[in-house]
Amino acid sequence: MSSSRADAAEGAGEPRLPLTGVRVLELGNYIAAPTAGRLLADFGAEVIKVERPGTGDELRNWRLYEGTTSMLFHTINRNKKSMALDLRSEAGRRLVLELVEHCDILLENFRPGTLEKWGLGPDELREANPDLILTRVSAYGQTGPMATQPGFAAVAEAMGGFRALVGDPDRPPVRAGVSIGDSIAGLYAAFGAVMHLFARERDSAASIPSTRRLVDVALTEAVFSMMESLLPDMEAYGVERTRTGGRLPGIAPSNAFLCRDGSIVIAGNGDSIFQRLMEIIGRSDLAADPTLATNQGRVDRQDEIEAAINAWTSNQTSADALRVLGEAGVPSGPIYTAADIGRDPQYAQRGMVQRRAVWTGERTIENVGFPGVVPLLGEKSLPLRSLGPRLGEHTEQVCHDLLGWTDSEIRSLLEGDAAA
Repeated sequence: MSSSRADAAEGAGEPRLPLTGVRVLELGNYIAAPTAGRLLADFGAEVIKVERPGTGDELRNWRLYEGTTSMLFHTINRNKKSMALDLRSEAGRRLVLELVEHCDILLENFRPGTLEKWGLGPDELREANPDLILTRVSAYGQTGPMATQPGFAAVAEAMGGFRALVGDPDRPPVRAGVSIGDSIAGLYAAFGAVMHLFARERDSAASIPSTRRLVDVALTEAVFSMMESLLPDMEAYGVERTRTGGRLPGIAPSNAFLCRDGSIVIAGNGDSIFQRLMEIIGRSDLAADPTLATNQGRVDRQDEIEAAINAWTSNQTSADALRVLGEAGVPSGPIYTAADIGRDPQYAQRGMVQRRAVWTGERTIENVGFPGVVPLLGEKSLPLRSLGPRLGEHTEQVCHDLLGWTDSEIRSLLEGDAAA
Protein backbone atom coordinates (compact mmCIF):
# COMPACT_ATOMS: atom_id res chain seq x y z
CA MET A 1 0.00 0.00 0.00
CA SER A 2 1.55 3.27 -1.11
CA SER A 3 1.20 6.49 0.86
CA SER A 4 1.81 8.42 -2.37
CA ARG A 5 -1.10 6.55 -3.92
CA ALA A 6 -3.31 7.52 -0.98
CA ASP A 7 -2.16 11.12 -1.26
CA ALA A 8 -2.93 11.09 -4.98
CA ALA A 9 -6.44 9.85 -4.31
CA GLU A 10 -7.00 12.64 -1.80
CA GLY A 11 -5.58 15.13 -4.25
CA ALA A 12 -8.10 13.96 -6.82
CA GLY A 13 -10.90 15.02 -4.49
CA GLU A 14 -11.68 11.62 -2.96
CA PRO A 15 -12.06 11.56 0.84
CA ARG A 16 -9.45 9.57 2.72
CA LEU A 17 -11.04 6.30 3.81
CA PRO A 18 -9.46 3.38 5.72
CA LEU A 19 -8.41 1.62 2.49
CA THR A 20 -7.55 4.69 0.44
CA GLY A 21 -4.37 3.88 -1.48
CA VAL A 22 -5.04 0.14 -1.69
CA ARG A 23 -5.45 -1.19 -5.22
CA VAL A 24 -7.29 -4.45 -5.93
CA LEU A 25 -7.49 -6.47 -9.13
CA GLU A 26 -10.72 -8.49 -9.18
CA LEU A 27 -10.87 -11.43 -11.56
CA GLY A 28 -13.97 -12.95 -9.99
CA ASN A 29 -17.47 -13.53 -11.32
CA TYR A 30 -20.83 -14.10 -9.67
CA ILE A 31 -21.07 -13.19 -5.95
CA ALA A 32 -18.32 -14.54 -3.66
CA ALA A 33 -15.12 -12.79 -4.79
CA PRO A 34 -17.05 -9.73 -6.04
CA THR A 35 -18.56 -9.40 -2.55
CA ALA A 36 -15.04 -9.22 -1.14
CA GLY A 37 -14.23 -6.61 -3.78
CA ARG A 38 -17.35 -4.63 -2.87
CA LEU A 39 -16.36 -4.53 0.81
CA LEU A 40 -12.85 -3.34 -0.02
CA ALA A 41 -14.20 -0.76 -2.47
CA ASP A 42 -16.79 0.51 0.02
CA PHE A 43 -13.98 1.56 2.35
CA GLY A 44 -11.82 3.29 -0.21
CA ALA A 45 -9.85 0.67 -2.14
CA GLU A 46 -9.53 1.14 -5.88
CA VAL A 47 -11.03 -2.08 -7.23
CA ILE A 48 -10.43 -2.84 -10.90
CA LYS A 49 -12.86 -5.52 -12.02
CA VAL A 50 -11.84 -7.55 -15.06
CA GLU A 51 -14.74 -8.90 -17.16
CA ARG A 52 -15.05 -10.90 -20.34
CA PRO A 53 -15.42 -8.72 -23.45
CA GLY A 54 -18.90 -8.73 -24.89
CA THR A 55 -20.76 -10.51 -22.08
CA GLY A 56 -19.05 -9.45 -18.87
CA ASP A 57 -19.70 -10.96 -15.46
CA GLU A 58 -22.66 -13.35 -15.69
CA LEU A 59 -24.16 -11.54 -12.70
CA ARG A 60 -25.15 -8.76 -15.09
CA ASN A 61 -27.93 -11.08 -16.29
CA TRP A 62 -29.01 -12.60 -12.98
CA ARG A 63 -32.45 -11.32 -11.89
CA LEU A 64 -32.46 -9.14 -14.98
CA TYR A 65 -35.94 -7.66 -15.38
CA GLU A 66 -35.07 -5.25 -18.18
CA GLY A 67 -32.12 -3.76 -20.01
CA THR A 68 -28.62 -5.25 -19.92
CA THR A 69 -27.48 -4.90 -16.32
CA SER A 70 -29.30 -6.19 -13.24
CA MET A 71 -29.75 -4.38 -9.94
CA LEU A 72 -27.93 -7.35 -8.39
CA PHE A 73 -24.82 -6.52 -10.43
CA HIS A 74 -25.12 -2.83 -9.56
CA THR A 75 -25.32 -3.75 -5.87
CA ILE A 76 -22.44 -6.24 -5.68
CA ASN A 77 -20.12 -4.24 -7.93
CA ARG A 78 -20.64 -0.72 -6.67
CA ASN A 79 -17.68 1.62 -6.25
CA LYS A 80 -15.59 -0.42 -8.74
CA LYS A 81 -14.01 0.13 -12.14
CA SER A 82 -14.61 -2.25 -15.05
CA MET A 83 -12.08 -3.42 -17.62
CA ALA A 84 -13.08 -5.68 -20.51
CA LEU A 85 -10.29 -8.18 -21.01
CA ASP A 86 -9.97 -11.73 -22.38
CA LEU A 87 -7.97 -13.62 -19.75
CA ARG A 88 -7.62 -16.60 -22.07
CA SER A 89 -5.63 -14.60 -24.62
CA GLU A 90 -1.90 -13.97 -24.51
CA ALA A 91 -2.54 -10.22 -24.64
CA GLY A 92 -4.92 -10.52 -21.71
CA ARG A 93 -2.42 -12.58 -19.71
CA ARG A 94 0.34 -10.04 -20.27
CA LEU A 95 -1.93 -7.16 -19.30
CA VAL A 96 -3.01 -8.87 -16.07
CA LEU A 97 0.63 -9.37 -15.10
CA GLU A 98 1.33 -5.72 -15.87
CA LEU A 99 -1.65 -4.65 -13.74
CA VAL A 100 -0.56 -6.92 -10.91
CA GLU A 101 2.68 -4.96 -10.61
CA HIS A 102 0.60 -1.98 -9.43
CA CYS A 103 -1.83 -3.84 -7.15
CA ASP A 104 -1.84 -4.89 -3.50
CA ILE A 105 -4.51 -7.60 -3.70
CA LEU A 106 -5.78 -9.97 -6.37
CA LEU A 107 -9.23 -11.54 -5.91
CA GLU A 108 -10.42 -14.56 -7.88
CA ASN A 109 -13.05 -17.28 -7.59
CA PHE A 110 -12.37 -19.59 -10.51
CA ARG A 111 -12.20 -23.36 -10.10
CA PRO A 112 -8.71 -24.28 -8.76
CA GLY A 113 -6.29 -24.76 -11.62
CA THR A 114 -8.01 -22.31 -13.97
CA LEU A 115 -5.60 -19.40 -13.45
CA GLU A 116 -2.68 -21.81 -13.66
CA LYS A 117 -4.00 -23.08 -17.01
CA TRP A 118 -4.05 -19.49 -18.29
CA GLY A 119 -0.47 -18.85 -17.16
CA LEU A 120 -1.66 -16.68 -14.26
CA GLY A 121 -0.96 -19.00 -11.34
CA PRO A 122 0.69 -18.00 -8.05
CA ASP A 123 4.22 -18.38 -9.41
CA GLU A 124 3.63 -16.00 -12.33
CA LEU A 125 1.72 -13.52 -10.17
CA ARG A 126 4.40 -13.48 -7.46
CA GLU A 127 7.12 -13.04 -10.06
CA ALA A 128 5.27 -9.97 -11.29
CA ASN A 129 4.70 -8.67 -7.76
CA PRO A 130 6.30 -10.46 -4.78
CA ASP A 131 4.22 -8.35 -2.36
CA LEU A 132 0.88 -9.33 -3.89
CA ILE A 133 -1.81 -10.70 -1.57
CA LEU A 134 -3.47 -13.49 -3.56
CA THR A 135 -7.04 -14.09 -2.36
CA ARG A 136 -8.75 -17.17 -3.76
CA VAL A 137 -12.34 -18.32 -3.26
CA SER A 138 -13.53 -21.72 -4.46
CA ALA A 139 -16.09 -24.38 -3.60
CA TYR A 140 -13.80 -26.65 -1.57
CA GLY A 141 -10.52 -24.75 -1.28
CA GLN A 142 -7.24 -24.99 -3.18
CA THR A 143 -6.24 -28.35 -1.65
CA GLY A 144 -7.87 -31.63 -0.65
CA PRO A 145 -9.49 -34.47 -2.62
CA MET A 146 -12.42 -32.31 -3.80
CA ALA A 147 -10.43 -29.18 -4.66
CA THR A 148 -10.91 -29.35 -8.42
CA GLN A 149 -14.64 -30.10 -8.35
CA PRO A 150 -17.09 -27.31 -9.25
CA GLY A 151 -19.62 -26.01 -6.76
CA PHE A 152 -21.85 -23.03 -6.13
CA ALA A 153 -23.21 -21.65 -2.85
CA ALA A 154 -26.24 -23.97 -2.95
CA VAL A 155 -23.95 -27.00 -2.77
CA ALA A 156 -21.75 -25.40 -0.11
CA GLU A 157 -24.74 -24.50 2.05
CA ALA A 158 -25.83 -28.14 1.92
CA MET A 159 -22.39 -29.62 2.57
CA GLY A 160 -21.53 -27.02 5.22
CA GLY A 161 -24.47 -28.08 7.41
CA PHE A 162 -26.68 -25.07 6.85
CA ARG A 163 -29.35 -26.52 4.59
CA ALA A 164 -30.15 -29.38 6.99
CA LEU A 165 -31.20 -26.82 9.62
CA VAL A 166 -33.44 -24.60 7.48
CA GLY A 167 -37.16 -25.27 7.20
CA ASP A 168 -39.78 -27.24 9.09
CA PRO A 169 -38.93 -30.63 10.58
CA ASP A 170 -41.66 -32.48 8.64
CA ARG A 171 -40.63 -31.10 5.26
CA PRO A 172 -37.54 -31.29 3.04
CA PRO A 173 -34.73 -28.79 3.70
CA VAL A 174 -35.08 -25.40 2.03
CA ARG A 175 -32.60 -22.67 1.17
CA ALA A 176 -32.48 -19.05 2.17
CA GLY A 177 -33.69 -16.56 -0.44
CA VAL A 178 -30.18 -15.16 -0.95
CA SER A 179 -26.80 -16.71 -1.77
CA ILE A 180 -25.74 -16.61 1.85
CA GLY A 181 -22.83 -19.02 1.33
CA ASP A 182 -21.28 -16.75 -1.30
CA SER A 183 -21.73 -13.68 0.88
CA ILE A 184 -20.13 -15.32 3.93
CA ALA A 185 -17.19 -16.47 1.82
CA GLY A 186 -16.83 -12.93 0.47
CA LEU A 187 -16.69 -11.55 4.00
CA TYR A 188 -13.95 -14.02 4.93
CA ALA A 189 -12.02 -13.22 1.76
CA ALA A 190 -12.10 -9.50 2.47
CA PHE A 191 -11.11 -10.08 6.10
CA GLY A 192 -8.22 -12.30 5.05
CA ALA A 193 -6.96 -9.75 2.55
CA VAL A 194 -7.10 -6.90 5.07
CA MET A 195 -5.44 -9.11 7.68
CA HIS A 196 -2.49 -9.60 5.34
CA LEU A 197 -2.42 -5.89 4.54
CA PHE A 198 -2.17 -5.15 8.25
CA ALA A 199 0.60 -7.69 8.76
CA ARG A 200 2.50 -6.37 5.75
CA GLU A 201 2.37 -2.79 7.02
CA ARG A 202 3.20 -3.80 10.58
CA ASP A 203 6.01 -6.26 9.94
CA SER A 204 7.22 -5.05 6.52
CA ALA A 205 6.76 -7.11 3.42
CA ALA A 206 10.26 -8.55 3.61
CA SER A 207 9.48 -10.46 6.82
CA ILE A 208 6.54 -12.39 5.34
CA PRO A 209 7.34 -15.04 2.70
CA SER A 210 5.34 -14.49 -0.46
CA THR A 211 4.01 -18.06 -0.29
CA ARG A 212 2.26 -17.16 2.96
CA ARG A 213 0.50 -14.13 1.47
CA LEU A 214 -2.29 -16.38 0.27
CA VAL A 215 -5.93 -16.27 1.40
CA ASP A 216 -7.69 -19.57 0.62
CA VAL A 217 -11.45 -19.45 1.26
CA ALA A 218 -13.67 -22.47 0.62
CA LEU A 219 -17.41 -21.89 0.34
CA THR A 220 -18.09 -25.09 2.28
CA GLU A 221 -15.76 -24.10 5.13
CA ALA A 222 -17.14 -20.55 5.27
CA VAL A 223 -20.65 -21.95 5.75
CA PHE A 224 -19.51 -24.62 8.23
CA SER A 225 -17.76 -21.98 10.34
CA MET A 226 -21.15 -20.31 10.90
CA MET A 227 -22.80 -23.45 12.25
CA GLU A 228 -21.91 -22.58 15.86
CA SER A 229 -21.65 -25.76 18.00
CA LEU A 230 -23.28 -28.07 15.45
CA LEU A 231 -20.37 -30.55 15.32
CA PRO A 232 -19.14 -30.41 18.94
CA ASP A 233 -22.69 -30.88 20.26
CA MET A 234 -23.01 -34.04 18.22
CA GLU A 235 -19.57 -35.44 19.03
CA ALA A 236 -19.67 -34.58 22.73
CA TYR A 237 -23.32 -35.37 23.52
CA GLY A 238 -24.73 -37.23 20.53
CA VAL A 239 -27.11 -34.31 19.84
CA GLU A 240 -28.06 -34.21 16.16
CA ARG A 241 -29.49 -30.80 15.30
CA THR A 242 -32.53 -30.84 13.01
CA ARG A 243 -34.83 -28.35 11.32
CA THR A 244 -36.98 -26.46 13.80
CA GLY A 245 -38.96 -24.05 11.63
CA GLY A 246 -38.97 -20.56 13.11
CA ARG A 247 -37.54 -21.60 16.47
CA LEU A 248 -33.97 -21.02 17.59
CA PRO A 249 -32.85 -24.50 18.67
CA GLY A 250 -32.14 -24.85 22.38
CA ILE A 251 -33.24 -21.29 23.16
CA ALA A 252 -36.75 -20.33 24.28
CA PRO A 253 -38.90 -18.48 23.62
CA SER A 254 -37.70 -17.08 20.31
CA ASN A 255 -39.98 -17.37 17.29
CA ALA A 256 -42.44 -15.65 14.99
CA PHE A 257 -45.96 -15.20 16.33
CA LEU A 258 -49.18 -14.46 14.46
CA CYS A 259 -51.08 -11.22 15.14
CA ARG A 260 -54.43 -10.14 13.74
CA ASP A 261 -52.79 -8.46 10.75
CA GLY A 262 -49.56 -10.39 10.25
CA SER A 263 -46.61 -11.81 12.15
CA ILE A 264 -43.94 -10.40 14.45
CA VAL A 265 -40.80 -11.84 15.99
CA ILE A 266 -40.44 -12.04 19.76
CA ALA A 267 -37.14 -12.99 21.42
CA GLY A 268 -38.03 -13.39 25.09
CA ASN A 269 -35.27 -15.85 25.89
CA GLY A 270 -33.40 -13.87 28.57
CA ASP A 271 -34.30 -14.90 32.12
CA SER A 272 -35.59 -11.49 33.27
CA ILE A 273 -36.99 -10.72 29.82
CA PHE A 274 -39.06 -13.91 29.94
CA GLN A 275 -40.65 -12.85 33.20
CA ARG A 276 -41.59 -9.45 31.77
CA LEU A 277 -43.01 -11.09 28.66
CA MET A 278 -45.19 -13.44 30.69
CA GLU A 279 -46.56 -10.53 32.74
CA ILE A 280 -47.43 -8.66 29.53
CA ILE A 281 -49.41 -11.57 28.12
CA GLY A 282 -51.26 -12.09 31.41
CA ARG A 283 -49.45 -15.25 32.46
CA SER A 284 -48.00 -14.28 35.81
CA ASP A 285 -48.21 -17.96 36.76
CA LEU A 286 -45.57 -18.79 34.16
CA ALA A 287 -43.49 -15.79 35.16
CA ALA A 288 -43.40 -17.07 38.75
CA ASP A 289 -42.84 -20.73 37.89
CA PRO A 290 -39.36 -21.68 39.22
CA THR A 291 -38.97 -24.40 36.60
CA LEU A 292 -39.07 -21.72 33.91
CA ALA A 293 -36.53 -19.41 35.53
CA THR A 294 -33.71 -20.66 33.32
CA ASN A 295 -33.42 -21.42 29.62
CA GLN A 296 -33.30 -25.21 29.88
CA GLY A 297 -36.58 -25.34 31.77
CA ARG A 298 -38.20 -23.15 29.13
CA VAL A 299 -36.86 -25.32 26.30
CA ASP A 300 -38.44 -28.36 27.94
CA ARG A 301 -41.84 -26.59 27.90
CA GLN A 302 -41.42 -24.64 24.67
CA ASP A 303 -44.74 -25.75 23.15
CA GLU A 304 -46.67 -24.58 26.21
CA ILE A 305 -44.90 -21.22 26.34
CA GLU A 306 -45.37 -20.53 22.63
CA ALA A 307 -49.06 -21.43 22.87
CA ALA A 308 -49.46 -18.87 25.65
CA ILE A 309 -47.72 -16.17 23.61
CA ASN A 310 -49.77 -17.00 20.52
CA ALA A 311 -52.98 -16.73 22.54
CA TRP A 312 -52.03 -13.13 23.36
CA THR A 313 -50.61 -12.01 19.99
CA SER A 314 -53.57 -13.42 18.04
CA ASN A 315 -55.79 -10.79 19.68
CA GLN A 316 -53.40 -7.90 18.98
CA THR A 317 -52.49 -5.91 15.91
CA SER A 318 -48.81 -6.01 15.05
CA ALA A 319 -48.38 -2.33 15.91
CA ASP A 320 -50.09 -2.64 19.30
CA ALA A 321 -48.16 -5.77 20.24
CA LEU A 322 -44.81 -4.23 19.29
CA ARG A 323 -45.60 -1.03 21.16
CA VAL A 324 -46.42 -2.90 24.40
CA LEU A 325 -43.44 -5.21 24.07
CA GLY A 326 -41.11 -2.31 23.33
CA GLU A 327 -42.30 -0.34 26.35
CA ALA A 328 -41.55 -3.37 28.53
CA GLY A 329 -38.08 -3.88 27.06
CA VAL A 330 -38.87 -7.20 25.38
CA PRO A 331 -36.87 -7.63 22.15
CA SER A 332 -39.34 -7.81 19.28
CA GLY A 333 -39.76 -6.56 15.76
CA PRO A 334 -41.75 -6.63 12.55
CA ILE A 335 -41.04 -9.01 9.68
CA TYR A 336 -40.10 -6.58 6.93
CA THR A 337 -40.54 -6.80 3.19
CA ALA A 338 -38.33 -4.81 0.81
CA ALA A 339 -40.96 -2.06 0.74
CA ASP A 340 -40.91 -1.86 4.55
CA ILE A 341 -37.13 -1.47 4.59
CA GLY A 342 -37.31 1.24 1.93
CA ARG A 343 -39.55 3.47 4.04
CA ASP A 344 -38.22 2.67 7.52
CA PRO A 345 -36.95 5.74 9.45
CA GLN A 346 -34.29 3.77 11.34
CA TYR A 347 -32.57 2.65 8.14
CA ALA A 348 -32.99 6.14 6.66
CA GLN A 349 -31.53 7.93 9.70
CA ARG A 350 -28.32 5.87 9.51
CA GLY A 351 -27.96 6.18 5.73
CA MET A 352 -28.59 2.48 5.22
CA VAL A 353 -30.91 3.06 2.28
CA GLN A 354 -29.19 5.25 -0.30
CA ARG A 355 -31.15 6.33 -3.35
CA ARG A 356 -29.55 6.65 -6.76
CA ALA A 357 -30.54 6.98 -10.41
CA VAL A 358 -29.75 3.74 -12.26
CA TRP A 359 -29.08 3.17 -15.95
CA THR A 360 -30.38 -0.30 -16.91
CA GLY A 361 -28.97 -0.28 -20.41
CA GLU A 362 -32.30 0.89 -21.80
CA ARG A 363 -33.48 3.68 -19.50
CA THR A 364 -32.68 5.54 -16.29
CA ILE A 365 -34.74 4.67 -13.22
CA GLU A 366 -34.72 7.41 -10.62
CA ASN A 367 -34.61 7.14 -6.83
CA VAL A 368 -33.76 3.44 -6.45
CA GLY A 369 -32.78 2.41 -2.92
CA PHE A 370 -29.53 0.47 -2.39
CA PRO A 371 -28.05 -0.94 0.86
CA GLY A 372 -25.63 1.36 2.63
CA VAL A 373 -22.11 0.55 3.78
CA VAL A 374 -21.63 -1.62 6.88
CA PRO A 375 -20.12 -0.96 9.39
CA LEU A 376 -20.62 2.73 10.08
CA LEU A 377 -17.50 4.79 10.66
CA GLY A 378 -19.44 7.61 12.26
CA GLU A 379 -23.08 8.52 12.59
CA LYS A 380 -24.06 7.55 9.05
CA SER A 381 -23.12 5.09 6.34
CA LEU A 382 -20.39 6.12 3.96
CA PRO A 383 -21.98 7.37 0.73
CA LEU A 384 -22.00 5.13 -2.33
CA ARG A 385 -19.56 6.66 -4.80
CA SER A 386 -20.92 4.78 -7.80
CA LEU A 387 -23.07 1.81 -8.78
CA GLY A 388 -21.83 -1.20 -10.74
CA PRO A 389 -20.01 0.16 -13.83
CA ARG A 390 -20.81 -0.34 -17.49
CA LEU A 391 -18.89 -3.22 -19.05
CA GLY A 392 -15.38 -2.02 -19.88
CA GLU A 393 -16.17 1.52 -18.78
CA HIS A 394 -12.69 2.11 -17.36
CA THR A 395 -10.51 0.05 -19.72
CA GLU A 396 -9.00 3.06 -21.45
CA GLN A 397 -8.63 5.05 -18.25
CA VAL A 398 -6.75 2.30 -16.40
CA CYS A 399 -4.46 1.55 -19.34
CA HIS A 400 -3.67 5.23 -19.82
CA ASP A 401 -3.49 6.53 -16.24
CA LEU A 402 -2.13 3.49 -14.41
CA LEU A 403 -0.03 1.75 -17.06
CA GLY A 404 0.94 4.72 -19.18
CA TRP A 405 -0.15 3.14 -22.45
CA THR A 406 -0.29 5.19 -25.61
CA ASP A 407 -3.52 5.77 -27.52
CA SER A 408 -2.42 3.37 -30.25
CA GLU A 409 -1.65 0.61 -27.73
CA ILE A 410 -5.07 1.06 -26.12
CA ARG A 411 -6.76 1.07 -29.52
CA SER A 412 -5.00 -2.17 -30.44
CA LEU A 413 -6.20 -3.79 -27.21
CA LEU A 414 -9.78 -2.70 -27.71
CA GLU A 415 -9.83 -3.87 -31.32
CA GLY A 416 -8.41 -7.25 -30.30
CA ASP A 417 -11.05 -7.74 -27.56
CA ALA A 418 -13.80 -6.72 -29.93
CA ALA A 419 -12.69 -9.43 -32.35
CA ALA A 420 -12.42 -12.09 -29.61
